[in-house]
Amino acid sequence: MHGNVVGQAGRKAVIVEVRGPDGAPPHVVRFGDGHPLFVYPGPDAVVLPGEPSG
Repeated sequence: MHGNVVGQAGRKAVIVEVRGPDGAPPHVVRFGDGHPLFVYPGPDAVVLPGEPSG
């Protein structure tokens, strides 16, 4: 997610759970510090495909 105020750094997270139908939000993401967050990605977020698990 891009910072949404001047001087705020962007943050990276991994989607760990998708709760909406067909991959839609909301998503549960985990940041590098291990902090989970329930999000609806907005215009300040970029969702990129990751490596397949399993």
